[in-house]
Amino acid sequence: MDEALLRSLTPGVLTVLVRRGADFAAAEDAVQDALVEAVRSWPADPPRDPKGWLVTVAWRKFLDATRADTARRRREDRIDEEPAPGPAPAVDDTLQLYFLCAHPSLTPSSAVALTLRAVGGLTTRQIAEAYLVPEATMAQRISRAKRTVSGVRFDQPGDVATVLRVLYLVFNEGYSGDLDLAAEAIRLTRQLFAAIDHPEVAGLLALMLLHHARRASRTAPDGALVPLAEQDRTRWDTTAIAEGVGILQRALARDRLGEFQAQAAIAALHADAQTAEETDWVQIVEWYDELARLTDSPVVRLNRAVAVGEADGPRAGLAALAALDDSLPRHTAVAAYLHERDGDLATAARLYAEAAHKAPNLPERDYLTRRAARLNTRGSR
Repeated sequence: MDEALLRSLTPGVLTVLVRRGADFAAAEDAVQDALVEAVRSWPADPPRDPKGWLVTVAWRKFLDATRADTARRRREDRIDEEPAPGPAPAVDDTLQLYFLCAHPSLTPSSAVALTLRAVGGLTTRQIAEAYLVPEATMAQRISRAKRTVSGVRFDQPGDVATVLRVLYLVFNEGYSGDLDLAAEAIRLTRQLFAAIDHPEVAGLLALMLLHHARRASRTAPDGALVPLAEQDRTRWDTTAIAEGVGILQRALARDRLGEFQAQAAIAALHADAQTAEETDWVQIVEWYDELARLTDSPVVRLNRAVAVGEADGPRAGLAALAALDDSLPRHTAVAAYLHERDGDLATAARLYAEAAHKAPNLPERDYLTRRAARLNTRGSR
């Protein structure tokens, strides 16, 4: 099999499908499926016209996927039109379904998408909007997840670590959309916390409560994003903070540190500060060091660079940032903030504008654009 030939033909085949009316994401999926078919069949029966063969097969794959998507939508519409069921026993099996959907054969991202569709009751369109991807792309992702688990028995649930990861990602998705997934994730994590004795379950519940306690202050009345340092701390839910800190302290006392406990410890230090200026950044850096050791995550190291910039000054933060890949999400925004702290307003304004173009959502894009405009105004005076 000539892999170089396949790579060289792929762009042209993709272009043909797009010109015929396929959207780019669906065309990509169809071409990938055609390439898999080529790898399987060409060694025994090579075509005389490789590109024509790929175009024909990819277009057929696209049409099949489109028909399947149309049929799925019709099924969902029929379900929505069905009358409400009659009385049923008040049994909540949601957490058990999370364990079943968080099957070990699935990646966490696939498990989240499948769980949102199969358990959360969201339509494919709602899930796609939450992930900021086309509906057809999300339908393909969910279909792949279903295919992955189609050959396994669902009486073998995923382990606790996988369920915790899914609950954590569902919680993070919960700040947008029509349904309050954050509150639902907290409810289910409470159930899990009551059912099993596990320090990381406690750590995750504490983390959720501490983050959720700040929810009311995260956005302005007009929907604009409010960064942590500028939030009105009188609007924080002190009851939730106290509960989260208590759960965390009991978990840490068991000396079985995990990543959710470390994240919760950082959130607790933020919650403990009466003002942004009183934040114990030195201790936060120490917790980020622990978290980096546990996860080896570049995103954790990015957040650590911000904390270093607060604890030891912006130039120390920039030095920590220089060791990281600049393609990391929000790397440019962090660089802009640290340059602003260092007094280099021109560089900061340019980086804020660049970060705005990369922002994953509209509130963040608007916030970064306003920061760039404000610095440009100050620089022109």
